[in-house]
Amino acid sequence: MPSAFADCFDPAGARYGVPTYPFRLAPEGLATRRQLRARGLRPGGQPIAAQVMRIRRRSGGHQVAYLYRLDLAKPVRPMTSRKWGALALAMLARRTCPRCQLDVGYCIPTSYGICGLCIAAEEQHAA
Repeated sequence: MPSAFADCFDPAGARYGVPTYPFRLAPEGLATRRQLRARGLRPGGQPIAAQVMRIRRRSGGHQVAYLYRLDLAKPVRPMTSRKWGALALAMLARRTCPRCQLDVGYCIPTSYGICGLCIAAEEQHAA
């Protein structure tokens, strides 16, 4: 058994506190948050059942994904009309330039804080 595999294999949970499996070798009936979401489920407040771990070659650390039991997962709550409205307003605020007050059609980068047209006008004015 290679040492990298041995570092990530702890089905009893003695080393890390929860059962740990190498990447792609987790038992059936467990899924990550993304896998649950793809099935239309959510963890629903259940504790972490296990974890999948793999070695990061460059940094020497470990990459971990937590696993949840499928039988205890709950369905995703549906979006209400109020939630859709709040999301639309939040996205409108991210697309609106604070300087020219225009909806530019894309999310304004936080590094500049203004739209591309205002950046170009500012650069022309500075030159």
